[in-house]
Amino acid sequence: MSEEAPLKDLVRALLVLRRYLLRILLLLFLLTLGFLWTAPRLLLWLEGHFGQRLAFFGVAESWLAVLKLALILALTVAFPLILYLLWRALSAVYGLSWRSGLALVLGGSLLFYGGMTFCFFVSLPYGMRFLLSFGRGELVPTISVGHFVNFVGLFLLAFGLIFEVPLLMMLAARIGLLDPYKAARFRRHAILIIAILAAVLTPTPDVFNMSLMAVPLYLLFEVGLLGARLLRPKSS
Repeated sequence: MSEEAPLKDLVRALLVLRRYLLRILLLLFLLTLGFLWTAPRLLLWLEGHFGQRLAFFGVAESWLAVLKLALILALTVAFPLILYLLWRALSAVYGLSWRSGLALVLGGSLLFYGGMTFCFFVSLPYGMRFLLSFGRGELVPTISVGHFVNFVGLFLLAFGLIFEVPLLMMLAARIGLLDPYKAARFRRHAILIIAILAAVLTPTPDVFNMSLMAVPLYLLFEVGLLGARLLRPKSS
């Protein structure tokens, strides 16, 4: 098999996935409309949970913040279905079994929600306290509701997707795009990339909070290598 064959198969899988794009967008639209009723109450709960008094500085800013929060909820709820459609597209090209589809949906969902949970209870509280600690004396923080939703939503989704690293590595090994034995030789490069990601995704620049992101990421990388070896033996 030529080295270009896996890439051609991946392109074919992406073309198949494009057929499901309209279904995904329609589902997100309907879920967003449904969550518009609960998003305002969730926003109030988030405001109290993080101990912030939010303000808005534009006529439509508050409504747009609720709309964005509803979309974030829709993406969160629809993520397992997106994984299922991804498996359908890959299965059409690579002939993946239903067991692999079940593992993809369940494992990917657990990692995604686990990443969001880690961010919500560990990274975000520490980050917000650190950033708002500069508001002393005459510096009184006034947080825009739009910026608050952007900040919280971006980090929650980013952490959820970053935690998919082991699944993506195992999936890439399964379809022939990743050789885990070669990838293991680039641990130093992986550590550098993880450090950069931790610096970008962690809301605070201190070493402690960066390590809260970097250490789990490196462990996920090692888990991905182990799982990829199991799916692609060294002799292949």
